[in-house]
Amino acid sequence: MSKTTAVQAPQQGRTVAIITMFFIFAMISFVTNMAAPFGNIWGFRYEWAGMAGNLMNFTAYLFMGIPAGNMLIRYGYKKTALIALAVGAIGLTIQLLSSYVGNDVVVYGEGSSATTLNLFIYLLGALVCGFCVCMLNTVVNPMLNLLGGGGNKGNQLVQMGGSLNSLSGTLTPMLVGVLVGTLTRETTMATVAPLVITGIVIFVAAFIVISFIKIEEPQKNLSKATYEHSPFSFRHCTLGVIAIFFYVGVEIGIPGEMNAWISRMPFEGAAAVAGSLAALYWLLMLVGRIVSSAISGKVSTRLQLIVVSSIALAFLLTAILLPESVTFNSPSIPALNITSGLVPMKCLFLFLCGLCTSVMWGGIFNLATEGLGKYTAKASGLFMTMVVGGGIMPFIQDWIARTTGDYVSSYWLVFAMVGYIFFYALVGCRNVNTDIPVDDINEDQVLNAG
Repeated sequence: MSKTTAVQAPQQGRTVAIITMFFIFAMISFVTNMAAPFGNIWGFRYEWAGMAGNLMNFTAYLFMGIPAGNMLIRYGYKKTALIALAVGAIGLTIQLLSSYVGNDVVVYGEGSSATTLNLFIYLLGALVCGFCVCMLNTVVNPMLNLLGGGGNKGNQLVQMGGSLNSLSGTLTPMLVGVLVGTLTRETTMATVAPLVITGIVIFVAAFIVISFIKIEEPQKNLSKATYEHSPFSFRHCTLGVIAIFFYVGVEIGIPGEMNAWISRMPFEGAAAVAGSLAALYWLLMLVGRIVSSAISGKVSTRLQLIVVSSIALAFLLTAILLPESVTFNSPSIPALNITSGLVPMKCLFLFLCGLCTSVMWGGIFNLATEGLGKYTAKASGLFMTMVVGGGIMPFIQDWIARTTGDYVSSYWLVFAMVGYIFFYALVGCRNVNTDIPVDDINEDQVLNAG
């Protein structure tokens, strides 16, 4: 059977599988993008905790990435997704409990520096949610790539799913900002309880729906395969794993640090303004992914990655060097009770980076797994492990901001990470290991998904 015949597989099962993966893509962003604005709540009370929830969320990838890839091989896409959804509901429930349990139990410290148990309950919930999104990411990326047949078409499906991911990411920080309004030391997780409860309900509903959906397993024969090499045997995959580590640090660090900065500006409703501007970043990611999904069938993934990484470098340099005295009035949204605030213009250039980062995840994943054949699932597990960069690098960036007293200087770290992604797109993504056999599993069986 030729590849062309494989791509012409029955469309009904394929369509259901694609829609299911799109929905999961949106849930990943919903959970992940709660971490930074929730961190503002805790960071206002405990200075070190601003990015701690985000760190816990992404640290989960370090421990769960490879096991999640192995789960994909052993249990398949559907069972892995169901386990992930159940874990997500548990994680959000633990975060919700942090508002009601341990408020008066001091773990260490005394006086204004005392840290109470409820913060650590929240961090446990953030870690559990991290396990959830790691497993979901392990499912959705390779399956969409395979359903599209790999190459530019595979990247096109990943970018389309990413569009829903960005839409969810746009709404989450905005809704948190509206619920919080203005941060004070008395603000707790109870303030955002409606959003957390909504997330729990969505996870439970998704579990029920997916339980009744038949999903064909595109890699169901991989558990019988033999692996003479590892994904690290492929140079372009190894460099791509590093690129993903830096990319997630960029994606989370840009809006996360700006959210923290703007939330502390001295005007009424600063947290709501910060949330709306963070939403602008994710909205621009949505726009970028829609554009990419429209052109990915004709424009190569490598060219897209080269263009967006170079533009992102220009935006970041402009934002860092632009005087802080140059300001603009942020848009007001009366329907959501969001007022206008005077914000440095450099924030606008940082949020414009969303247009560029929108393409990077799918592009890096697509280039790094191209030609891996039966090693794709194991590579996906490695990619999920390196998503820990979304916790480590923003935590370092936040430490730089707090140590120097200058939020903007921390963006030199982001500039360096984007510089590496530009290098990967230009040179590092070339597959020089074409002599390694990867076709022990009939590739047509892999492509004939659904």
